[in-house]
Amino acid sequence: MTVGVLLVVLTGALLHASWNLLVKAGHDTRFATAGVYIVAGLISAVALPFLATPAPASWPYLAASMGTELIYSILLAAVYRDGDLSHAYPLMRGTAPLLVAIGSGTLLGEHLSRAVWIGVALVSCGIFAMIFEVRSQPRSTTATRLALLNAFVIAAYTTIDGLGVRVSGQPVAYSLWLFVLIGVPWLIWATAQGRARWAELRHQIPPAAVGGACSLASYTLALWAMTRAPVAAVAAVREVSVVFGTLLGAIVLHERVTRVRALAAVAIALGVWAIRAH
Repeated sequence: MTVGVLLVVLTGALLHASWNLLVKAGHDTRFATAGVYIVAGLISAVALPFLATPAPASWPYLAASMGTELIYSILLAAVYRDGDLSHAYPLMRGTAPLLVAIGSGTLLGEHLSRAVWIGVALVSCGIFAMIFEVRSQPRSTTATRLALLNAFVIAAYTTIDGLGVRVSGQPVAYSLWLFVLIGVPWLIWATAQGRARWAELRHQIPPAAVGGACSLASYTLALWAMTRAPVAAVAAVREVSVVFGTLLGAIVLHERVTRVRALAAVAIALGVWAIRAH
């Protein structure tokens, strides 16, 4: 992974943590999630006429990814309704890298070097340390189960899109079409809520606009990176968003960053270095 690709993925990780923070901070996580995907879909729809169409071979992957990511977004809203950001976010994002690494070797035929595997393991161990660090805090069993389930969904759509974006020939257009396809069901859901609920949605427009732009940019950068580096490596580096999420939680939500979390961040940084170096 080159320095340029690494910086792109890290930027996407920061943007991802930012829009998840906005969803968690919303009064109604379902409307917050809907707002993010509706805005991202609208931005994508405006930009698509100026881009070439992805290759026909990528459309089955787009369809499969749309269904998978719709499930992800629904679970995301449910997780943040019941669980804390500092617990649920690491659990979802931390479980996915090893699943993607295993899947990419089987489905994509990517043979990762020992150094990259060590890097993936370090990133994952660092994130899991963050998960276990919050064991003394009250947590929701339902949120924990949903977060673990969503980790498998994340691994699934990451692998699907890793395949689809490579045959699309147009990584940016592929990502924008994906957000349009996901935004439509959320727009239909929001419309069906009635005028009273629409008033609530309108109150979420400012954070939704920021969150939608961050979500769109984050995943577009990740998909582009998957055309330049192994999917498992990109997925692992992208999970540095957990570090950014911890920092944002401390600054915005006034969460306490403990020694365990600091050490976990160091492990993640070392893992990123191992992936970058090889």
